Amino acid sequence: MQKTTFNVQGMDCADEVAAVDRALRPMKGVNDIQVNLVLGTVTVDHDTASTAAIITALGKVGLRASIEQGNEARDTPGTATQDNSSGTTTTSVPRTSLERQRLFDAQRGQLYAVVISGALTGIGLLIEWLGVGLATWTPIVLYAVATVAGAWYVAPKALRSLRHLTLDMNMLMTVAVIGAAIIGEWAEGAAVAFLFALSELLESFSLARARRAIRSLLDIAPATALVQEGDVQREVRVEDVAVGATFIVRSGMNIPLDGVVTKGESTVNQAPITGESTPAAKAPGDTVYAGTINEDGFLEVRVTSVSSQSTLARIVQMIGAAQAQKAPSERFVDTFAKYYTPAVFVFALGVLLVPPVFFDSGWEESIYRSLVLIVIACPCALVISTPISIVSGLTAMARRGVLVKGGAHIEEVGRLKVLAVDKTGTITSGKPTVHSVTPWRDNDEATVVRIAAAVDTYSEHPLARAIVAYATGRGIVAPESSGYKAISGKGAEADVEGKRYFASNHRYAHDMGVCTPALETALAEIESLGLSVVVVGQVGDSTTGVVLGIIAIGDTIRADAVATIQALHSVGIKKVVIISGDNQRTVNAIAKQAGIDEAFGDQLPEDKVERIRSLVAEYKHVGMVGDGVNDAPAMAIASIGIAMGGVGTDAAIETADIALVQDELRKIPEVIRLGQRTARIIKVNIAFALGLKALFLVLAFIGVTSLWLAILADTGATLLVIANALRLLQTPKTDNA
Repeated sequence: MQKTTFNVQGMDCADEVAAVDRALRPMKGVNDIQVNLVLGTVTVDHDTASTAAIITALGKVGLRASIEQGNEARDTPGTATQDNSSGTTTTSVPRTSLERQRLFDAQRGQLYAVVISGALTGIGLLIEWLGVGLATWTPIVLYAVATVAGAWYVAPKALRSLRHLTLDMNMLMTVAVIGAAIIGEWAEGAAVAFLFALSELLESFSLARARRAIRSLLDIAPATALVQEGDVQREVRVEDVAVGATFIVRSGMNIPLDGVVTKGESTVNQAPITGESTPAAKAPGDTVYAGTINEDGFLEVRVTSVSSQSTLARIVQMIGAAQAQKAPSERFVDTFAKYYTPAVFVFALGVLLVPPVFFDSGWEESIYRSLVLIVIACPCALVISTPISIVSGLTAMARRGVLVKGGAHIEEVGRLKVLAVDKTGTITSGKPTVHSVTPWRDNDEATVVRIAAAVDTYSEHPLARAIVAYATGRGIVAPESSGYKAISGKGAEADVEGKRYFASNHRYAHDMGVCTPALETALAEIESLGLSVVVVGQVGDSTTGVVLGIIAIGDTIRADAVATIQALHSVGIKKVVIISGDNQRTVNAIAKQAGIDEAFGDQLPEDKVERIRSLVAEYKHVGMVGDGVNDAPAMAIASIGIAMGGVGTDAAIETADIALVQDELRKIPEVIRLGQRTARIIKVNIAFALGLKALFLVLAFIGVTSLWLAILADTGATLLVIANALRLLQTPKTDNA
């Protein structure tokens, strides 16, 4: 099975989306299709169906398609790069310059038609107004030619709709123009053809702007990389650079691929990826991203991802996939338009037939009113209002280092009332260090540390890593261990030097039966300072073990935690809660420092799920912020799951609905604010489009409007909702809608 993505020219509204579905869905060998209107792409899952056959099928419905490629020189229809390991056609996003050229080529003829139609209509109106001594048929000829020019690109679509017995916007406009000619309203017919063609052209340009806003993200990454091969440096296209290769980046150069620094030090401007304007210091072992800018030093970088899987490419891919997942408002619009247009068309037939047949009214007036109603029935503004708003919001978030996996999520995040956060790595820095070691009974500090380090050797938990690092820093060699067993949410056990030991939290110490009054007092004192405790001991023969000592580990809250919590309340979050597997005293201390409303400690993964489920039942719209892996069950139950630093791990992106490129807690209020703003713009657009339609329906029914005013209103409404949506790309993130 292959998955191939096609760029499709001429796909500018929902009617073309339906045409794509009709053309490809019945094809033998096509398993599934995903149409992205705003990106102008069609992704096809296929096996026996060839790419050439798919392109031909799209051509039959008036759509010109080509396979999406990562390089202009390779951008040849009918070719694709095959990944033999997965059977998936690997594609990437074309460069913006190529997109502009394609757009110009595709729309040049449409532009000429609009200019001719408008010019001839204007000349005809001027002749009639001035009353110059020309033949009476002269304006009619001008109007007729203007009508043909305006309908040149619309009529073929209308014929295809007629063949499939579908009632789309092109069909409605064609019927209106023909009807106007039949009753002798040549001027109004020409005006309708011109204004509708103009609307289509401007809509196409507006959609192209949104597409370029997304695809321009890739323009910041250079097309070549300076690859180091031994003592030789050569310039290689990024598509040809393999994982593991080494490239160099000099001062002032853009980084071409994702990788890890192996030599050199510098500062890198990561604003294109993270949205953070402050340059980040880079040294050996640090990650760098394609498209970021090396400011002052020399870097040698080992490639970790091929160009089609770079962070930039993944951002664009995620935006495309996200737009394909329809938001609730978008689904409402689609459903409404599905029934609205046929209903108005039937109403127009009633206006056409009822007055002349039953009330002896004139046919010409009834035909005219019905034609006005048909024009009004065109739901252009309504249909385009939501997807353009969604993609603008998605793109605006991507520019801020926030990846959203679906249009539904961008709306939902704006509705959040409660936000639950994990402690370690979210509210705290996530880099705990050993604060103190308290030996118990007759043991010494070195014994406690060496046993704890031996137990935690194979653990990736932050507290375990802190203990191992502490032992290494003090030259304490941990003995070999075996039989390692992680105890979810509690700690770990292992065999060391012939005995079974544990390194656990307070809760597990209770389970082991080792919490004497004296130990409880010691643990309480440590936890009251906001420190986490690790109890180190030997597992007994039954439920009773022997405590060797206590290790206190500190993790400070993030520098921006307090300001972020305040900002969350200011954007409408009623309650911020912390849910952690750490002990209750420590969690309480961290919550108090950060200004968090409520704290829940000693939470196992299943406890977190129940806690989130309870919050959802009470508040309905609840977000969960975590690392995307350990907190996955709770994030899945929440209305919105937000992963910190999610770009670094596929698991985080897979788990979360929203992934922050970097561990920046302060991004979350921005995400919520932009989600709210997007939702407001969508509501305004829908209300405006529906309100204008309702107004002109009433005016048409009472006979106080005209064809050209109706189409002018529809065109104006379409352009206004598009302009309103595109504000999301332009205004600062702190601005209000």
